[in-house]
Amino acid sequence: MPRGVFITLEGLDGSGKTTQIKRLAAWLTRRGQQPILLRQPGGTAIGDRIREILLDSRSRSLDPMTEMALMFGDRAQAIAEVIQPALDAGKVVVCDRFTDSTEAYQGGGRRLGSEVVLELHRQLCRGLQPDLTLLLLPGFAVSLARARNRNQRAEAETGRDENRFETERDAFYRRVWEKYREIAAREPERVVLIEGDLSIDEVHEQIIESVSERILSLAQGR
Repeated sequence: MPRGVFITLEGLDGSGKTTQIKRLAAWLTRRGQQPILLRQPGGTAIGDRIREILLDSRSRSLDPMTEMALMFGDRAQAIAEVIQPALDAGKVVVCDRFTDSTEAYQGGGRRLGSEVVLELHRQLCRGLQPDLTLLLLPGFAVSLARARNRNQRAEAETGRDENRFETERDAFYRRVWEKYREIAAREPERVVLIEGDLSIDEVHEQIIESVSERILSLAQGR
């Protein structure tokens, strides 16, 4: 059986990933695919428990290295439990965040650097790379404001506190932003950069074009 296709979406919270994942999933479903959707951190029972620790504002004292280790613990579990079995079964997997997020947030934002992140990826994720990464980078100020407003609204509606990262200063997010751009420049064959304050429909169109091209090229290559 041919291996499935692994697609990830990246960007700051507030970049529109959640909306675009839903629209991409609907597009894939209309074309006969049954995509497997998951988010990181989370997506498994163990991952959801890790997510609570990582995103809860009460975890302010979490050391950056511990934070990164928890991210990779969550990711390794998701690969073993969800991602790799789905790919082996020929499924399309769409994941909200993957190692690029760790490189951007912990490597860039926390100033741990890319080298340690990429080495842990090789060791703990066995080097599994997405076939396609869609990096959404709307305007920095707009994206940051959306993220903070969204998480505050979610807490009011659900009672879950996932605001720990949103309390960081703008300088932290600027480093994350710059690291994302660095990743896109380093890996242009894998990462499709969709930037600017585009409409939801405009972003969706670019995503569908990129996904269509990548699925076709993978099918021809295999």
